[in-house]
Amino acid sequence: MKIRTWVGLVALLLGTAVPARAAEQLEYVALGDSAAAGPWIPVQVDLPCKRSDHNYPAVVAKSLGARLTDVSCSGAVTADLTSRGQNAKAPQLDALSGTTGLVTLTIGANDSGLFDRALSCVNALPEPIGVSCADRIRAGGTDPIAASVEAWAPALGAALEEIRRRAPKAKVLVTGYGTYIRRGGCYPVQPVWARDADYLQDTMDRISSIAREQASARGMGFVDFAAVTVGHDICAAPWDRYLEGLLPVSVAAPLHPNAKGMAAFASAVTAAGSPS
Repeated sequence: MKIRTWVGLVALLLGTAVPARAAEQLEYVALGDSAAAGPWIPVQVDLPCKRSDHNYPAVVAKSLGARLTDVSCSGAVTADLTSRGQNAKAPQLDALSGTTGLVTLTIGANDSGLFDRALSCVNALPEPIGVSCADRIRAGGTDPIAASVEAWAPALGAALEEIRRRAPKAKVLVTGYGTYIRRGGCYPVQPVWARDADYLQDTMDRISSIAREQASARGMGFVDFAAVTVGHDICAAPWDRYLEGLLPVSVAAPLHPNAKGMAAFASAVTAAGSPS
């Protein structure tokens, strides 16, 4: 009788015990432009947006065991966060919700038109045969690209406020852009004159600096991709590049991160995004 009573008691306790709650899966939303989407990097999973399944958001999600909603899209500008972009299915911020736990954002270069202007900086022949793109852009004593970068700052700030409103519980990480080309360039490895190389990278660095400032002002994190890519820019040996030059040497779009670069970016984002 005592044995039966003991067995019954154990069965009762087991039957009424509350199971340990499984850890909830992190909900991760990736926002941004082609520097996040990964154009041309295999495998492309969204052709209109040229989005790769090996971009940094995909690698981060795998590392963190997160459920990823990736709405990054090549060609995106800051306005596409709240309005439907040309290649997107919906405004990017529509992917956010009250249960979103992690958000990454890479945006800004297209707002200034910098990537489009970069192609005008190609000079097949050394100075003085040709025209400096920096001189041409700043002709008349003004710099329209620099002006557009500064004008972008409040737009980014407003977008970050909206991200916080829509995803109040999320850790938000804003990223900068890479060190695409080292000081003085590397003519003729990349056919861009030294002063034009410095102008382009200085402009990209200013975009990243504004992203850092706007994120910091709102208590959000910043991930410095420029530091990650030092020594791995478009002037590096082909096997050391994280960013492709004007003529890619791996399967990635010109002047964009390749798969190795995305993996390096992902390591930095994962470290910043891991639960504390």
